[in-house]
Amino acid sequence: MCIIIIKQKDKKISRETLKTSAKINPHGLGIIWLDTFEISYHKSKEYLKLYTERPFIAHFRYATIGKVNKENTHPFQCGNNKDEYLMMNGTIHGLGNQKECDSKVLARQLGNIPRHKWKERLEKEISRFVTVNVRTRSFQIYNREMYTHKNGIWYSKDNVLRDNLVAVYGTLKKTHSNYHHYLRSSKYLGNGTTKDKYPLIIEGLPYVLKAKGKGKNVNVDVFKVSKSTLDSLDKLEGHPNWYFREEVEIKMNKGRTLKCWLYFNKKEFVGGMTTHSTYTQSVLPFWHTGYDLHRDTPAWKPDTRQVGWSEVKEDCEILEDTDTKPYCPACFHDLEYDTFGEYYCSGCDNWYNEREVLKNE
Repeated sequence: MCIIIIKQKDKKISRETLKTSAKINPHGLGIIWLDTFEISYHKSKEYLKLYTERPFIAHFRYATIGKVNKENTHPFQCGNNKDEYLMMNGTIHGLGNQKECDSKVLARQLGNIPRHKWKERLEKEISRFVTVNVRTRSFQIYNREMYTHKNGIWYSKDNVLRDNLVAVYGTLKKTHSNYHHYLRSSKYLGNGTTKDKYPLIIEGLPYVLKAKGKGKNVNVDVFKVSKSTLDSLDKLEGHPNWYFREEVEIKMNKGRTLKCWLYFNKKEFVGGMTTHSTYTQSVLPFWHTGYDLHRDTPAWKPDTRQVGWSEVKEDCEILEDTDTKPYCPACFHDLEYDTFGEYYCSGCDNWYNEREVLKNE
């Protein structure tokens, strides 16, 4: 997990991207400011410090090895060299323990080998790294091909860039079995129906046929997903060989219309087929094992036994989405609370204070 963000230009990163980074990686935020090369450490919920034109390299941590505390928040000094620092996104098996994270151990090891051999050492790992020299005011990216470069900004993972809208009608719906595996970390925008009629056929599992004007308006859940999540959905649906996706218009329950990807099956529609408007799993099976993924998988919670910051549990709760959210009076998009007393609409990029939200409700 974790994510490294490298921003050198004056353009601000969207608040939604920053909040998503904090929500997915709630265990600490470290920043190297590229205009001064000063280092600061924060809680993840302080993500709005990055909503600035200042250039920076930031690391949001998701703890897999080591305690959740400030001492395990990136960047880490490389050995005894007070000029060199390391950030990592990934996991190195065999390094670290319950107290100390693997990245911190690796940084200490780098201090014991010549600087010109760091590239060889780091690029052996299937992880993403950045080293920074605060004296020479320079930095180096390792395993660059694993990064995503968008609008002049480097992201070590693309799961915080939710640029694709997907409408799902089957086991991927929010209360159904595949949601937890594929869409739980994506942004749920709400429920709606296809603007045009399509045949939704249920033969064990549901599928939609591309026969526009036939059948019924199909009930769907809409999600905002990253490219990597969309790739995972393509693999699940066998796109483009078994199912294929196309953009269609979806009428949301709150009145707005969105253009979303929808998966169609390649079968032909023939007369006599029974069509449906919605698909509901009465039981949430994990294939045929009887395991109920929605019921039997507990929600993830941080290991508070190792927490060094007493507020980490509180931070995670603040950042957690809820099913009942206030909505934007301008575009009816769900509003996101930013933990600083204001609400943000990613649909039209507007901000509202608490009084405006309560008045709207």
